[in-house]
Amino acid sequence: MKVLDLRCAHGHGFEGWFASNEAFDSQLASGLVECPVCGDTAIVKLLSAPRLNLGNAKAPEAAAPAAVAPNAPADLSPEARWMRAVREVLAKTEDVGERFADEARKMHYGETRERGIRGQATPEQTEALLDEGIPVMALPIPAALKETLQ
Repeated sequence: MKVLDLRCAHGHGFEGWFASNEAFDSQLASGLVECPVCGDTAIVKLLSAPRLNLGNAKAPEAAAPAAVAPNAPADLSPEARWMRAVREVLAKTEDVGERFADEARKMHYGETRERGIRGQATPEQTEALLDEGIPVMALPIPAALKETLQ
């Protein structure tokens, strides 16, 4: 298994796991490798240091554990922080799909219970909701998070 450091044309860095360099090249040529943040398929492979497994090497001495709060992000990249935030939104909201504008109005006017929702709305629907005083926000969701991970 090859773990490659990759970067899209927008500068988002990420890892990709491939069976071989040939598998990476084939998937890249087919447009199957995309940035998990923005979906860009203009991907380049970065230089990375090889990992050497030396059977008789001494294990490094254990360092004192760092004082980190549970579940606190430790020096996460902006991309990783964004992905974490999007995952949290996905986990804590209901996907109402194309009914988004209707559901947002029903909640705003007290016709249904308030809850966190997400879905699709046209620019015109979004503008109309904002004109009615209904707070909405566009949230681009990376393609990698739209499907169940295997």
